[in-house]
Amino acid sequence: MTSKWESNEDIQRFREYLRIPTVQPNVNYDECVTFLKRQAEELDLSVDIFYPAYPTKPVVILTWQGTDPTLESILLNSHMDVVPVDLEHWTHKPFDADIDDEGRIFARGTQDMKSVGMQYLRAIKALKEQGVQLKRTVHLMYVPDEEIGGENGTRAFVGTDAFKRLNVGFALDEGIATPDETFSVFYAERSEWRPHFKCYGTTGHGALLHEKTAGEKIRFIIDRFMDYRSEQVQILKNNPALNVGDVTTVNLTILQGGVQVNVVPTFLSANFDVRLSINVDHDEFEKMLRKWCEEAGEDIELTFEAKRPKVPATRIDGTNPYWTAIYETLVNDLKLKIKPLVSAVRTDSCYIREIGIPAIGFSPLNHTPVLLHSHDEFVSADVYLTGITIYENLIKKLANV
Repeated sequence: MTSKWESNEDIQRFREYLRIPTVQPNVNYDECVTFLKRQAEELDLSVDIFYPAYPTKPVVILTWQGTDPTLESILLNSHMDVVPVDLEHWTHKPFDADIDDEGRIFARGTQDMKSVGMQYLRAIKALKEQGVQLKRTVHLMYVPDEEIGGENGTRAFVGTDAFKRLNVGFALDEGIATPDETFSVFYAERSEWRPHFKCYGTTGHGALLHEKTAGEKIRFIIDRFMDYRSEQVQILKNNPALNVGDVTTVNLTILQGGVQVNVVPTFLSANFDVRLSINVDHDEFEKMLRKWCEEAGEDIELTFEAKRPKVPATRIDGTNPYWTAIYETLVNDLKLKIKPLVSAVRTDSCYIREIGIPAIGFSPLNHTPVLLHSHDEFVSADVYLTGITIYENLIKKLANV
């Protein structure tokens, strides 16, 4: 380790947060809550803790009161939990937050998304030290369980009176690292659907050629889905301007059924992970799936393990003053390159947009390989510190809209 980083307070506070092992599943958030309370006390921020679903799943709100509390507030959202690690494939212990000679900080959560959660706080610390006052109130929200869907975290909380009292007008949430100089800025997310097909058919001895078997039916469904998938792949290949978030992705994830190799099964089932493009008509897509079931044969059950609604995208034009503030800050003031995108993955932004609040996903981590959920996840100390400066400017501009 180099002394250059050892003496940097922003880096050391980040490393302290990374060392709290909020690992899914069965996370204990107590240490994380204690840590955040201490940060709030140091920065003279008020703290509220809510339990919208379970007493073991806290939502922590730190608040910097604005000079005009009647205005809609700015929400800075981040999640406390991280995904599991495969220790065998890590060259650094994933919760030691080691720094190598190049200034790379290795730990689970460096990119996803404890960096952002701490950058918010350190940016506010810098603004307070500069004597800055903001018109709008700023709320920092630290939520549980984003990595397992957010059902008992953000999704549960946004429906409560406590959330309504925050009077949120705009939200920032997580984005993704980028390997080049351009920053990704996400204004929408695709809808997550998980259709489950259960095909029943004639059973009997495996040496015979029975009619209307479950295997024939499930093959028909899989073929239709794979054809649809191929069409989407081709659309993506034919237009270099498109991102994977601009098309519908389909993946066969689970196949089940059968009791013995020489017995034709009574049923076979297939699960698909589908992320619907924001341009897809949901009713028409479901009609297509049900038509496939009819064409495949009788006795096919279609259920959905997930079926997220279509959520309007956040406007990224002059009609949205918050977007104007973001664009002016990043592009005009800081001279950064940005690329507006539809997110390929689900984040808690979907629940915020779903209740009508505009939200943008943004992680100020450029010149960084994308390693979220991967081995040896890291963030460069220089990139991390630059991100704090970016948030100083963003928060100031957004809270004075």
